[in-house]
Amino acid sequence: MAFNDLLKQVGGVGRFQQIQVALTVLPLLLMASHNTLQNFTAAIPRHRCRPPPNASLITDGDLEAWLPQDPRGQPESCLRFATLRRGPPLTNSTAANITEAVEPCIDGWVYDNSTFLSTIVTEWDLVCSHRALRQLAQSLYMVGVLLGAMSFGHLADRLGRRKVLILNYLQTAVSGTCAAYAPNFPLYCTFRLLSGMSLASIVINSMTINVEWMPIHTRAYVGTLIGYTYSLGQFLLAGLAYAVPHWRHLQLLVSVPFYAFFLYSWFFIESARWLSSRGRLDLTLSTLQRVARINGKQAEGAKLSLEVLRTSLQKELTLDKGQASAMDLLRCPALRRLFLCLSMLWFATSFAYYGLVMDLQGFGVSIYLIQVIFGAVDLPAKLVCFLVINSLGRRPAQAASLLLAGICILVNAVIPQDQTVVRTSLAVLGKGCLASSFNCIFLYTGELYPTVIRQTGLGMGSTLARVGSIVSPLVSMTTELYPTAPLFIFGAIPVAASAATALLPETRGQPLPDTVQDLDSRRTGRLRQPQQEQQKQMVPLQGTTQEKDGL
Repeated sequence: MAFNDLLKQVGGVGRFQQIQVALTVLPLLLMASHNTLQNFTAAIPRHRCRPPPNASLITDGDLEAWLPQDPRGQPESCLRFATLRRGPPLTNSTAANITEAVEPCIDGWVYDNSTFLSTIVTEWDLVCSHRALRQLAQSLYMVGVLLGAMSFGHLADRLGRRKVLILNYLQTAVSGTCAAYAPNFPLYCTFRLLSGMSLASIVINSMTINVEWMPIHTRAYVGTLIGYTYSLGQFLLAGLAYAVPHWRHLQLLVSVPFYAFFLYSWFFIESARWLSSRGRLDLTLSTLQRVARINGKQAEGAKLSLEVLRTSLQKELTLDKGQASAMDLLRCPALRRLFLCLSMLWFATSFAYYGLVMDLQGFGVSIYLIQVIFGAVDLPAKLVCFLVINSLGRRPAQAASLLLAGICILVNAVIPQDQTVVRTSLAVLGKGCLASSFNCIFLYTGELYPTVIRQTGLGMGSTLARVGSIVSPLVSMTTELYPTAPLFIFGAIPVAASAATALLPETRGQPLPDTVQDLDSRRTGRLRQPQQEQQKQMVPLQGTTQEKDGL
């Protein structure tokens, strides 16, 4: 494609690309920290009712005497005796028959601070009847991610990738800092929602601006690098959470670096591909020449001119630039097919992924160890995914990662509960496959959508992913009806969604599409046509494609 040739002319993968990729990828180290932060900041320590204020307690035995026992023989965490009881301990079932003898924890709770000095659970007593509020905080964060993907994705197609990234870094820094100092739970949830909005946009904008600045043969490397950065962020979170067990300090620690990211983001260079799609040839020319100087290709940059760009990018200039919107994903048949299939893939990947990773305390071992294991499995999983992406293509990599993840989860559902090692191993393997699916879907989506609506498409895909992450905690509640019901659901959805890849085209070795016409040419296997013929067949983004075989 013409733009790919321009990138090679100004240096291909030169000093500029290396620097900008490094600077945009660095903030993604903390993306994993924010996404799964509540595994640590909202951890639930062991707790029990606080005795009445007028109780005279001398020994731990006196403290235990205030508590009935649950069916496992452990002190009840949400009930206490109304008066100090001496003698053999009552079980929870026995106490239930003596309603006047027990009462809820009206004086609060006593928490075990041996692992976590402070969490939002211990600070605001989000236990027992208020336990659902803990999940509400994470769900509201994911709602913010959903809103950010919807709003900022479209905004980046209108205003540019660079401006939106600058705004997002500042919003993440300010909202994260405010969350660390939030005086009450409602304000904490509000600031977490705002953080989710900006973080969703950071990841999709970082992927897009890097893909649009890289030649065809290097795009898979960029996608894999971003995926590995996210995985390393999981190791980082485990280390930070272990070193900083107070939730406010941990929240502040993962938010303050975004002030530095905000400052250096002003030096980012806007995507020349996006500028050309908006018809700004003057800015496109100056941007390409600036990149050529950075890459040491001043002579090649000097050969560029407005006339050269008009000739090379004539197709981009014929686009209707100002009307791209999310509704075009449904109006145009070629885009509609992509949108529906990719939506299934995004939803299934996120739905199953967060169903696994947001319940680390349920594994019965050290929460820090499980966090490290979940991060470690990504390293070989994403390497295998990268090799498949480069050798076989994006479509088989996407299908295989979802299918294998679903099978692992389904098999886990029928393994006996006492087989802890087997169940944990299958969960870790499934998580690795889902991480590979995320790695592939970001790259695949960016390569499928045309330039004029690429960011909107990525934003809508991320939106469907957030819907999946919001729904997954609700599905986890079905364990009250049947213990393995969530696993059957988490496994069936990825298996079913993997079939959608059969309806998508392969993009390995293909140039990025700039127009809807490029989608038609890609699907029929035709290469770039002469400009005169392209102009005759060009269609506006909102209309239907005028091809013989139709959709």
